[in-house]
Amino acid sequence: MKLISWNVNGLRAVITKGFNDFFNQIDADIFCIQETKLQEGQIDFEPQGYKVYWNSAIKKGYSGTAVLTKTEPINVNYGINIEEHDQEGRVITLEYEKFYLVNCYTPNSKRELERLDYRMNWENDFREYLKELDKKKPVILCGDLNVAHKEIDLKNPSSKHHNAGFTDEEREKMTELLDSGFIDSFRYMYPDKEGIYSWWSYMFHAREKNAGWRIDYFIVSEKLKEKIQDSIIHTEVFGSDHCPVELDIDLL
Repeated sequence: MKLISWNVNGLRAVITKGFNDFFNQIDADIFCIQETKLQEGQIDFEPQGYKVYWNSAIKKGYSGTAVLTKTEPINVNYGINIEEHDQEGRVITLEYEKFYLVNCYTPNSKRELERLDYRMNWENDFREYLKELDKKKPVILCGDLNVAHKEIDLKNPSSKHHNAGFTDEEREKMTELLDSGFIDSFRYMYPDKEGIYSWWSYMFHAREKNAGWRIDYFIVSEKLKEKIQDSIIHTEVFGSDHCPVELDIDLL
């Protein structure tokens, strides 16, 4: 199976910047999108051969997730069943016969870390949600998780320890998630690979200089680790401030 995840930073915008070319060429079994920035019905987008599921924020033009899948799931859940967290369209869960697929756009702690306290609550509740799913069947989590876990996961880490996405608190929450039975698929395959990022600021020619962060992930239940075939970051693909990430996994 080939799975793709991409924070497109506005689906309507990225469609004008080559999205369809990548979508058609990559031919994913499941294609997950974050930051759609639209309400369902604001775009005519249902590619042939795919079923599309949308979770839009109540606030227009903000956040939002979507999943396109060739195989219709058994069940679909929107959010994590906690009202406080389910207003921004951040999570879609598809249940299949052998696994759960969770597409997530994690809240950003923002400048001055004004949302860090909320982020900590989110992390705890979301981790418990994933652990409950994992008790039933294995989980594949993907999305923009808004954290660079280790110093290897961003350029110039020494100056970033108080920046949203690289605070000790956020990084510790990722460690807690992995310690509770999950694998970062990219680091599982490439534990020492440096200079591979998935997000670059639009400022200071960051992408040109490859001054990036790896904040987009495929994380899988520990019990699936032997089935991972590859975990790829498509740094060659433009159109957003993020690039797509890919998981190839044998679930037949």
